[in-house]
Amino acid sequence: MSGGFTHFDESGNAIMVDVSGKEPTARRALARGRITMSARALAAVIEGAAKKGDVLAVARVAGICAAKRASDLIPLCHPIALDKCAVDFAIDRESSSIEATCETGIRARTGAEMEALAGVSAALLTIYDMCKAIDRAMEIGAIRLVEKSGGSSGRFENAAR
Repeated sequence: MSGGFTHFDESGNAIMVDVSGKEPTARRALARGRITMSARALAAVIEGAAKKGDVLAVARVAGICAAKRASDLIPLCHPIALDKCAVDFAIDRESSSIEATCETGIRARTGAEMEALAGVSAALLTIYDMCKAIDRAMEIGAIRLVEKSGGSSGRFENAAR
């Protein structure tokens, strides 16, 4: 391992971590992120008036698809078959924003964190894509792992939720 990073060998070459010696365990991950937009764009989302259709329904499906394909997006991420993936949204009219969450679950040798993070990212990017005709100045941020459980590292809760 180079410098404490698991995705490099002793020579500093990028590798996919060998998890073959690990026992499968139940694992769960929850990621969250936010998109802030104009009041007009948020109203279009809420009212279903966006020209491209039901923004949150499409973003939910995009998030699930991205979570299932995280290893295609992230080069050293293991391909895993998710047992669970749920994408949800919370609208905050006061801050003119939408918070997306993605929860993943699996029984495997490696975690589901990257899948949850990929799901949230794709959901937020889809909202941007569907609303950009109304507001190109939208801002995506605060994407983070909120919590995870399972595996050798055990439970993690992000204090900066």
